[in-house]
Amino acid sequence: MKDFKIPWIVWLTVWALFLWLSYDMLTKFRNYLYPISLGGLFAYLLFPIANFLEKKKIPRIAANIISILIGVTVFLGIAFIIYKQMGLFLEDLPQMQAVASHNINEIFKHVTSFTGIKSTDFKDQVKLLARNLLSLSGSNFKNTFTHTFQTVFTIGIMPVYVFFLLFYRNKFHDFILMMVKKDQLKRTTKIIDEINKVSVYYMTGVSKVVFILMILNSTGFSIIGLKHAIFLGILAALMNFIPYYGTIIGYLFPMFIAVFTMSSPIYALWVFLQFIVVQFTENNILTPNIVGSHVKINPFMIILAITFGGFIWGLPGMFIAVPITAILRVIGENIPELQPIGYLLGSGGAEEHSITRKKISNFFNKIFK
Repeated sequence: MKDFKIPWIVWLTVWALFLWLSYDMLTKFRNYLYPISLGGLFAYLLFPIANFLEKKKIPRIAANIISILIGVTVFLGIAFIIYKQMGLFLEDLPQMQAVASHNINEIFKHVTSFTGIKSTDFKDQVKLLARNLLSLSGSNFKNTFTHTFQTVFTIGIMPVYVFFLLFYRNKFHDFILMMVKKDQLKRTTKIIDEINKVSVYYMTGVSKVVFILMILNSTGFSIIGLKHAIFLGILAALMNFIPYYGTIIGYLFPMFIAVFTMSSPIYALWVFLQFIVVQFTENNILTPNIVGSHVKINPFMIILAITFGGFIWGLPGMFIAVPITAILRVIGENIPELQPIGYLLGSGGAEEHSITRKKISNFFNKIFK
């Protein structure tokens, strides 16, 4: 019995069942689980403020309420700006629809004259897509209302989750330590501390990046002369809560506006060039220096995590995916049995093939010697 080993097929079956049950639970209880998960992340975002106030001898209840009020004020400020800009956008919809229809006709006229291929059906499909994107039909309104109600409920309950997560943070910490054996207390404490550090750095860092991108995007769109520059700039920046995909998703609608509702194709070119500049700035300057290297997940695993998160929970899942994966990396690296998972998720293991500043510097030094 001492030398008995469980066959690999049994382990594979157990893991498959575990993954299937996890997926089933996550999808069935998504409307309950993702608000709590988001509440946890926003609690980490507000924790530095609450902790600072507590150190100034302000009682925890008051410190938590002040922190949440600051967060709600910032949120409502951004929401108010979006609301006002949305009003202007809706007023301009009829004119934008007419311009979009004209521009689509002109685009396909040039395509037909250049290629000799008539594509009436495809043109009608593009027109229908543009009309749907620039309209609020009855069915669209019904779907929007349903999702808006769910969103309002989620946003409304979020401060409650955040307050109690901040208030009982020591209780949760002690609860976890009570669940483990005495010889594992040191390792468990290290894991909790690392998870807290990663989550705080990630949430505060990403929020700073998004705020900077709001200014950069809105300023860039205004210089280009794009309609509703502030509205489009804020929406594009908010999508950057989702790494890698965020900038691409955020710039799809501004590109649509530039192609189909502006008077010249040059606007689309300028939007595309701004996208390249912002993408480079965000990936190589802002995120590395503000968010830092605390997440330490390789890009391939980030992309897989975001894709899976979006598949089960939509946009909230894409937002939650990266910090959850970072937490799994921390757990994996600190528990011997799970170290292969920590290694797989981590950023190490391919240093010799990676492009680093040192390699780039050495390359240019050899050229200009």
